[in-house]
Amino acid sequence: MDYRKFLGQVESVVLPYLGGGTVDSASRRLRVTTPVSPGWWRFDVKGREATPREPAEPPCMDTLPRVRGHAWGRRLVREGAVAEPLELMPEEEPPRLAPVSARRWHDGSLLFDSVDFEGEAEGSARIALEEDQPLGQVPGVSAPLRAAFGYALLERVSRDLDIRFVPAEVRSRILAVAENGRAAAEDCLRRLSHEREARTAWLRQQQEAAERRARAENLVEEAQRRVAHLERRVGRGPPNEDGMHRAQRALHKAGARPLDMRRLAGQRLEVTYAFMGERFVSIVAADSLQVLDAGICLAGADETVTLESLPSVIREAIETDVLVVTRHT
Repeated sequence: MDYRKFLGQVESVVLPYLGGGTVDSASRRLRVTTPVSPGWWRFDVKGREATPREPAEPPCMDTLPRVRGHAWGRRLVREGAVAEPLELMPEEEPPRLAPVSARRWHDGSLLFDSVDFEGEAEGSARIALEEDQPLGQVPGVSAPLRAAFGYALLERVSRDLDIRFVPAEVRSRILAVAENGRAAAEDCLRRLSHEREARTAWLRQQQEAAERRARAENLVEEAQRRVAHLERRVGRGPPNEDGMHRAQRALHKAGARPLDMRRLAGQRLEVTYAFMGERFVSIVAADSLQVLDAGICLAGADETVTLESLPSVIREAIETDVLVVTRHT
């Protein structure tokens, strides 16, 4: 049998494209040859490459796991006060705090499915939010709805105080915010801001020390680059793999989704990626992928981890409710 005939076959499949350089089918991750706008697309799949052909209607998703919760903007708030991004939302967003259903895609993403039937609790919570009242005295409100209310209130106060947050940073305090209202929301955000300021002061000291080291090391690095270039020209030593490619592979291996990368001075990379429903920005060494600035508070231990191990550290911080984000996208 000539297996070469099968290697050249093209398969037509409908898949959700969420942005970036890859798309996931039920069995594997494929490289997208031409990025398009996020949505459902019909792809021509050949080998491990997927070429978008045309927008398509979503297939039946009844076999995918259903996840229920309440709408907070473009997120679904479910049990445990977890607020996950909802992908491929309809053009008309659901009402605030509405009960919604999503389907868990093969890569772990939540794809919007439908708006569910609404009861009295959602209307009461919506009125309390509009009137800037706490939710403590409203009966019949489920824990996910209370959490969604807390996030919505915290978002409003965040704009007033100009203090940004991501859900994973405040998850352990979000039910208290919902129960006690604006005063609790302000206290939560001010505590978060104080933690960031302490971390920023430490980072500034570290950056000044790093700049001094960098100035001393620049001449050595330049000499090493010249030697490596000459060795490649005469055939000594293999060409170095591009740091961006290695960073992408490291993130994929760790279960994160690369979103953007850019080169910085001093042989560094700024890496933006999605993990556990949040976006993170980290600075790493281009050659070793050693973390220089994790973008989260690690109490000065940034350089003890690599880009490949950083997502597991983030996971632990989220699961133990100690995440503090110091770099925002």
